[in-house]
Amino acid sequence: MEEEKRYSKNLMGKTVVTKSGKKFGEVGNISFESRTGELMQIVLKNPTSYIDNLDIEQDAKGRWMVPFSSVIAVGDFVVVAEEDII
Repeated sequence: MEEEKRYSKNLMGKTVVTKSGKKFGEVGNISFESRTGELMQIVLKNPTSYIDNLDIEQDAKGRWMVPFSSVIAVGDFVVVAEEDII
């Protein structure tokens, strides 16, 4: 659990891109299941206009939410599989 906390902190502020290099925005926050600690959603900050045309979930405040299950790699960027989102 402690390792996952550190891991999620390392994601904050990273740019979220698709496998093909399309930019979604940056990691603004991460939602998780409080009982299990499982990471559930990446809340985007500074979203790009590219995601306006995608059917991506938004929270009550209108922030874009990317399912954490779509993350395929984390390095300098957080890479997501676009086909797992739309």
